[in-house]
Amino acid sequence: MSMKKNAKIFLAGHRGLVGSAILEELEKQGYSNLVLRTHAELDLTDAKSVDELFNSERPEYVFLAAAKVGGIRANDTFPADFVRINLQIQTNVIDAAFRYEAAKLLFLGSSCIYPKLCPQPMKEEHLLTGVLESTNDAYAIAKIAGIIMCKSYNRQYGTNFVAAMPTNLYGPRDNFDLETSHVLPALIRRFHEAKLLDKESVTLWGTGSPYREFLYIEDMAEAMVFLMNEFDADPKDPDRVFVNVGVGEDLTIGELAEKIKKVVGFEGDILWDDRMPDGTPRKLLDVSRLSGMGWRAKTSLDEGLKKTYSWYMSRF
Repeated sequence: MSMKKNAKIFLAGHRGLVGSAILEELEKQGYSNLVLRTHAELDLTDAKSVDELFNSERPEYVFLAAAKVGGIRANDTFPADFVRINLQIQTNVIDAAFRYEAAKLLFLGSSCIYPKLCPQPMKEEHLLTGVLESTNDAYAIAKIAGIIMCKSYNRQYGTNFVAAMPTNLYGPRDNFDLETSHVLPALIRRFHEAKLLDKESVTLWGTGSPYREFLYIEDMAEAMVFLMNEFDADPKDPDRVFVNVGVGEDLTIGELAEKIKKVVGFEGDILWDDRMPDGTPRKLLDVSRLSGMGWRAKTSLDEGLKKTYSWYMSRF
């Protein structure tokens, strides 16, 4: 079910890293009938406000990109916030999309839905086959609930609600706050500030040994529009409701740190504080389902890091 260029599209979370990139991609592809609301205009955790929005606008397509997100420190420090807020947003938007008969909804999740010791690379069928990583299990449970909601509404009501599970995302407009950011933007800021202060070394969390996969935000946005047009719920296979979105290759945090150090131009040493948690040992997505549909990421990590640091330099 492909979107027509004049279809009314509600993009929830259009000012965030993910949502703003999807907005740019939609506009780039010629979609102009967009329903957008800032947080000040619409609190997605408030069911009445969400209902009023859907009642007045009646969107045909819904991108659910709004979420409370953060890195390992934020997830470990504020688990109640992460599970409560995300469950509220998802429940309100998904249910309203059903009640007001949206043609299709695409829910954005995260690769953290998979077990901590999941087989690598992680396939969609590995969901709920093991224990989650404890530092972000609250966020993961919320995202898993979103997948189950999409699956359950499809099964009970015949809706066309699907989900995408992106790997670690990065790029322009990322969050560079050291208290709440993910690892890649945090490393950019740490090395940049160390360079400005002419420090001899930078000390990073953990051991640097965990592997992570990174997808440039513009590639992610292209994939989301692609999936909205090409990936539908399958009544004959209700478990085929979500798809992994990534690049299919990873590197260690230590290797990532060396790459960012080089891009930034920091000449000091990298030290590791192994008293701090590493998180999940490895999180590499199996992207064969997505690549089988004909989509692959275009931006290399080296190119994406240069673009991201250039944007950071222009803003900070």
